[in-house]
Parts: sequence; C-alpha cells; structure tokens
Amino acid sequence: MDKNHQLENSSSFKKGDENDSGADSALSVAELPTCSKEEEKSAAVEIITEAEREKPEEMKTGEVEIAEIEKHEEKEEKEGEMGEIAPPPEIKYTLETTSEYIERFLSNLCTPKEEEIEIPEFIEKYLDLVEEKISKHDSHETDASFLKAVDQISELNKNLSAIFKLDSDHGPLINRIGRIQQRAMSYLEEEFRSLLEETRMIMEPDQKHEVADQSGQEQSSESNEESNFPGYSQEVLVNLNNIAKKMISGGYESECCEVYMITRRNVIEEALNKLGFEKISIDEVQKMPWEALEREIPPWVKAFKQCANVYFPGERKLANTIFSGYPSLSDCLFSNLTRGVFIQLLNFVEAVAITKRSTEKLFKFLDMYEILRDNISAIDSVFPEECAKELRAETTSARCRIGETAICIFCDLENSIKSDAGKTPVPGGAVHPLTRYTMNYLKYACDEYRETLEQVFKEHSKIERADSTSRPRDYHGDSQNYSNDEENHSPFLGTLIRIMDLLDSILETKSKLYKDVALSCIFMMNNGRYMLQKIKGSPEVHQAMRDTWCRKRSSDLRNYHQTYKRETWMKLLGCLNLEGLTVNGKVVKPVLKERFKSFNAMFDEIHKTQSSWVVYDKQLQSELRVSISAIVIPAYRSFLGRFSGYLDSGRQTEKYIKFQPEDIETYIDELFDGNPSMAKRKP
Repeated sequence: MDKNHQLENSSSFKKGDENDSGADSALSVAELPTCSKEEEKSAAVEIITEAEREKPEEMKTGEVEIAEIEKHEEKEEKEGEMGEIAPPPEIKYTLETTSEYIERFLSNLCTPKEEEIEIPEFIEKYLDLVEEKISKHDSHETDASFLKAVDQISELNKNLSAIFKLDSDHGPLINRIGRIQQRAMSYLEEEFRSLLEETRMIMEPDQKHEVADQSGQEQSSESNEESNFPGYSQEVLVNLNNIAKKMISGGYESECCEVYMITRRNVIEEALNKLGFEKISIDEVQKMPWEALEREIPPWVKAFKQCANVYFPGERKLANTIFSGYPSLSDCLFSNLTRGVFIQLLNFVEAVAITKRSTEKLFKFLDMYEILRDNISAIDSVFPEECAKELRAETTSARCRIGETAICIFCDLENSIKSDAGKTPVPGGAVHPLTRYTMNYLKYACDEYRETLEQVFKEHSKIERADSTSRPRDYHGDSQNYSNDEENHSPFLGTLIRIMDLLDSILETKSKLYKDVALSCIFMMNNGRYMLQKIKGSPEVHQAMRDTWCRKRSSDLRNYHQTYKRETWMKLLGCLNLEGLTVNGKVVKPVLKERFKSFNAMFDEIHKTQSSWVVYDKQLQSELRVSISAIVIPAYRSFLGRFSGYLDSGRQTEKYIKFQPEDIETYIDELFDGNPSMAKRKP
C-alpha cells in the first residue's frame, strides 16, 4: 500500500485539506516526487510541521494517531520484506480519552465563522460512547463521569448550535447532540426528583415503640425532626447541587425549578398535615360551627410556629445550598414556594376574624394574635427584602383584624352583663351564674393574657364602640371615682374596672328580686365575697383593680352583714326584751310565757328558712355563724337564767322552754348549708 495514501487519509490531515485556501495546506500527497522512505517520512514531517504552525492546537489532537501510524509503518516495512501487506491501524476510543479530545475541541471553538470549523471524527465516536453510558446509567448513582459527559454534551450543543445552522451539513449532528442531551437531562431530572423525595422517609415518625412511652417519644420525634429539617445528608445535598448546576447550565433551568417546587411543596404540605392543619377556604370557615372551628385553631398555631421557626428557615437554607451560585434564582424559588403557604396561613386568620363574635372566642383569638406578633420577626430573617416587606404588611393587617375583633369581643362582655334581664332570683341567695362566669372570665383573661390585652387595647382601642361604655339608667357604679386615675392606666384596665363596677350594679339590682331583706343581704355577701376572692386570688386582677376598689367592696360586705343581723337576729332578740315583763316588781307570767313562745316560734322559723340558704364560702359561713352566736346565745342564756324559775317545773317548763343555750348553738351551726330539713329537736 502507498504510504502517501495512508498519510492522506489520516484524520490529522483532513482538518486542513478541504477548507484551507493556502497552497501549502492544500497540497495533495499524490503530487509529491518519488523518493526514499526516509525522504518520504521527512517530507511528511515537514508538512505536519507547517500545518502545526497554522493550526498548532488542532494538530496536537492528531499526535496520538501519527505515533500509531509511524509504528504501523515500521511494522509494514518488516512485513513488506516478507511480501505481506498489513491492514490500516484501528484507534480504540474510550469515553475518557475522547472526553479529553472534546475538552480541547471546545477550547478551540473561539471563532463563530462556520467555514473555519472542521468537525473531527472523534465527535461521532464520543456521541456513541455517551449514548452507551446513558443506556447503562443507573438513576440512583450519578457518578462524576456521567455529570462530566452531560456537561460536555450541553457545551457541544450550545456552541455548535451557535455556529452552524440546523439546515447546514452539520444539522443532523446537532440534532443528534440535542437528542442525547435531552435524554441525559431526563435522567438527571428523575434523579433530582428522587433525591429530593428522600426527605419524606426522614419526616415519617418512628412507630416502633410501645404505647406507654408514646408521649415522650412523640416529643422526641418532633424535636429531632425540627433539628434535622429538611433532613438531607451532606452527600445528597452535594449531588443535588451538582445536578442543579448541570441542568441550569444545559438550558433546563425551568425543568429543574419545576421539579424542585413541586417536590418541596408536597413535603411542606405533608408536614403541615402531620401537624393537623389542613387548607380551609374562607367560605368553609364561615359555615363551620364554633366547636369545630375551635378545634382547627391549635393546629394552625402549631403550623404557623413551625413554618416561621423551622420549615421556612430550613427551606431557605436548602434553596441556597442546592442553587448556590444562583442567588436570584434561589430567592425566587424560596419566595414562590413559601409565600403561598404563608398567605394560606394568614387567610385562615382573616376568615376566623370575620366569624360571628361571641365571648368564648376571645382566648383563641388572642392565641392567634400572639403567634402573629411573636413570629413576625422571622419574616425579615428568611425572606428576600421585597417579599418580606409584602408579607410583613399582610401579617400586620391580619394581626390588626384579629386584635380589633378581640376588643369587640371583650367589650361585648359589658353588653352581655347589661342584657342579663333574668327576673328569677337565685335560690338560697347563692352566687349568681353571671358572677361566676364574669369573674372566671376576667381572671383567666388577666392571668393568661394581660400583657397581650394591654397591647391589643393600646394599639387597636380606637375601634371600641361607643355603646360598650354606656350605663344602665339605674347604674351608680364607682367608675367615676377612678376616671382621673384611669387616664394613667391602659385602656384595658379602664375597661376592666368598668366591667367590675357594672357587674356590681347589676347584682344590686338583682338582689331586689328577693322579698326577704335578710336573704337579699346574703345574696350580696355571697357574690361580693366571690368577687373579692377571685380578685385577691389573681395578682394580675388585683393589681388592675387596686386596693381602693377592694377596700370599698369589703366595706360594702360589712354593711350587708350588719343589715342581715339587724333584719333577722335583732328581731329575734326583741322577744327577750325585758320591757313589760314586770309590774310593780313582780314578773307577769302570762307575758313571760308569751315571750318564750314567740322566741321558740321565731327561732324555729329562722332555722327552717335559713338552713336552706346557701353560703358556699366556708370562711364567710363561719363568720356569720360566729357573729350570730355572739349576739343570740349570751342574751338567751341570760334571759333563761333569770326567768326560767318563774315557770312551774314539769310540763310547763318543757312546754315553754324548748331550747337550751347549747341547742341554740347547734342549730345556728346548721344554718346556710342549703339543707331545708329540720334537725331533731328535744320534745
């Protein structure tokens, strides 16, 4: 075989043969003069050297082939002497070697002129090897060589598409490169999705333990989940970052972002569902009964706290890690992903705030208000500036709405007190249900939410309705005594004092429903003592109401106590009056007998009636009994000791003297137990 022919077909020469207009580079090997083998080799080297001067980088690519040809020539010389002709050499391409050729080829693509670019033969070989690599690729193991191949395919497609038109001779090659890239990107997209979904397994709670330890383990599981969120290992994060870079640089940014958004949105929704929070429309909220809606608020509280302190910071960190090098894209993805969730949480607040108001809703509303207030700073720390500004405004609006509603609900308590038009007195003068409800309501509000209520009234009290401060016509409360002091207090404390004064006034009105003045006094003592106990039992309420108010109410209780004794027991002691018992120094027995009979009958009636009256407060009950005994028993003992001897012993004594002082004390101790049955008496 002609050696010149071999040189002519060498890929190292093809690069300059077809397109070069210079005479030296276009010189045909067939025109060379006949010479010895040493001269032929020398001529070939000169041609190569000249070509190297024109295109040194491209000629380096063929150095390997030239070395192979020279070895083959030496072998052919030996075989020629033996009369045999050797076949042309076959260059074995591998992905690693062709990858290096591609790197050199891509580095030389610095000119956009189509006529100056020659497509080397090894590109087709490289494409074959890449297709083979893709066909054998395991989607669960994206190695460095695969990612490098994808990167080079993307670069080839971008560069050649920019230089050659699709309708040129190289159009089929470009189309093939594009198909290979699309196939490779499909693998990367699937691997990207698979790696992102790995966190779902981590998010699942551990259910292997016994029920006895379930509570502690659930807390431990939640704690671990919070600290590990979003739950990817460092190796997985590196792989996700590499894949994202390859997809974005290869022109598949939208596909990469779509997979990321869908997968992470599903993860967040699953996490919120696990906390018990589900998306509820405004219409659904409006139609829900309060009992059902109330059960939805604690999961919302937990979901908002988790999003603000765990999920959103975790998502921010994840986006920055996976899309490092693309800060604007990272910001956009994070904002789009979390903004929708955040707005969904705020919409629930807005929906709850416009439901029908009722006093039992106040504390759940305040829970929501506190969550919005305490976690608003998290917005600035994780969201981009513009998005943070928007969400802060939305959060402030929702907080204002819930705060205004809370004030209206609290002020509705005044209206509910005024509208209590019940005309039936409470049996036995017991504590009125309105007193119990109002005092427990105020005590819980102050103990648990005083600071929040102070803030709510301070920031949103301008919406308080005028009718909430109106007074009933017969209201003579003492709020005017505190009007000047209230200016130095918060609007909440002013409202609290008004409610207490209003309740006191309403109770005084209801006490008039009792026909028995003594029972009316017992009613006021019961309710007044209950109010004072609740106030003194709560440092927050006591601080708000102040000692002045408490001293005034204590004084009122003493007055009611004195009135009760006067209306009941002083009348009884009137039966023991000495006036008219003696005439000219002698005891008038008929009058004495009538006095004993009157005392017995009246005491029987008092015991029968007042043993059914109710004084639940043991201290007040004891105080009443002691004070009664202190005025009745000494007077009766003295009267009995002075006049019992004037009655004939026997039946007459037993008929008129039914009680001994000890019996009186026993029966007094039976008063106010709420038991109308009479104790056994001596015949």
